[in-house]
Amino acid sequence: MKITDIEVIQFRTWSTGHGTRWGYGVQGRRQESINAITKISTDDGAAGYALGGNPDTMERVVKPLLLGEDPLDREKIWHWLDQLTSGRPKLPERDPGIVDCTLWDLAGRLTGLPVNKLLGGARERVKAYASTAPNLGGPDVYVEHALACKQRGYKAYKIHAYIHWNPHTEEPAPLHPGFPEEDVEVCRAVRDAVGDDMVLMLDPYGSYTLEESLWVGRELEKLNFYWLEHPMLETRMEPYRRLARELSIAICSPEHAPGGLFSRAEWLLQGAADMLRSDIHYGGITGCWKLINVCQAFGLQCELHMSGWAHAQLLGAAPAATCEYYERGLLSPGNDDPQTVPYLRNIPDPLDDEGNIVVSQLPGLGFEIDWDYIEEHRIRPSD
Repeated sequence: MKITDIEVIQFRTWSTGHGTRWGYGVQGRRQESINAITKISTDDGAAGYALGGNPDTMERVVKPLLLGEDPLDREKIWHWLDQLTSGRPKLPERDPGIVDCTLWDLAGRLTGLPVNKLLGGARERVKAYASTAPNLGGPDVYVEHALACKQRGYKAYKIHAYIHWNPHTEEPAPLHPGFPEEDVEVCRAVRDAVGDDMVLMLDPYGSYTLEESLWVGRELEKLNFYWLEHPMLETRMEPYRRLARELSIAICSPEHAPGGLFSRAEWLLQGAADMLRSDIHYGGITGCWKLINVCQAFGLQCELHMSGWAHAQLLGAAPAATCEYYERGLLSPGNDDPQTVPYLRNIPDPLDDEGNIVVSQLPGLGFEIDWDYIEEHRIRPSD
């Protein structure tokens, strides 16, 4: 079996999520957006798919490299593409992750098995935490939202409080990215409201200084928070070493540091985090699975960043002692239950009454594509 084609299918759809110039997202009116699906085809008719993809780099770099290769040689292809992001930078780091996910989907569809079973299979339900959007409002808004999530069945709740946003003036604050005292006020109000039986976490998204991180961490220890995630910029490891050494609360990082598996192994060895963090944009399913196994060998947790099909499949293959939670979000009042997007017929993370997601057992990554919708809204070269 050989790869005969790699294409990125772009199509018009809509979204209510809006990016901002300062990096955080907000929910707003419905607007047109352009999405993509990467497809890898073979000479025997098998194909694999993944959401996303860069048409330029796939056509210019990936396709000439992989045409004629065996799509089941994922390990070889993973190393080839990793070299193109690090040794000779031709590819953005997230592009190999999309290719890798597509190859795993192809293998699953070929065998009729979900990716979690191809990886070994561990569980069909995974504990989920409700992960908030940032800048929801005052502490009372977070309290009401946390109580609603608890009523929905969630046993854990992660707060993104005020990120590049002044809660007093309700305006962007790019030169004052973090508001630690106000963040702790939100955390204290939520803990008081939900009681001691709900697991709580805080993610300031790299907006604190070391001194602020130390102070917030000590306050969170008093509130029995589970972890403090990505409190500082991840371009410097030494502040994280000091933070992890001086605090009892678990430090969960790095979320966005480049280098995937390899940089995170350095964080582990340097004692810069108590829990490692990554996602499929840093090495795909193969890279994440390698990191999960490294963490298991060292007796540490590996908590995957954000929701999605590939992450659900990875967690379905990983033991709970290594990968405890699935991040379900980003959620906000009125946007608490993810809906099916127009171009898919299912969602990656249906929630049961106990706050667990149910991992899809459909072949591959588990999604069902609405090809009629995509063909109707497809962007052609002549458009």
